Amino acid sequence: MNIAYFLLPKSRIAYLYDDFTFRQGLEKMRNRGYTAIPVITREGQYAGTVSEGDFLWRLLSQEDTRHPLSMKELEGLQIRDILNRKAYPPVRITVSMEELLNSAMQQNFIPVVDDLGNFTGIVTRKDIIR
Repeated sequence: MNIAYFLLPKSRIAYLYDDFTFRQGLEKMRNRGYTAIPVITREGQYAGTVSEGDFLWRLLSQEDTRHPLSMKELEGLQIRDILNRKAYPPVRITVSMEELLNSAMQQNFIPVVDDLGNFTGIVTRKDIIR
């Protein structure tokens, strides 16, 4: 079976650019109700996935917790600064169903890239199960 059948194309999903500010990323995730969202470069390359936890851990990692960063100060922080590049590894569109299922067991969506590493969309665990 071809995984293109399960693919939600980039044009139909929300994603962040790696140069978005911390606040822009957090607001987009909140507005969409996502707990994790793909991140791409302006050139269309998959950069990784950022999660609620990545935002939270960045906020909690402040050295002086008595004076947390304000939203204005967070404007200087970009998504690429908090990005977890190891979580949510992408698969190629030519991946086998067995490999796709193995990925789906570890994460709730699987980013899909073409042979050049360009982000093409995602496959959700829900769509595979359905």
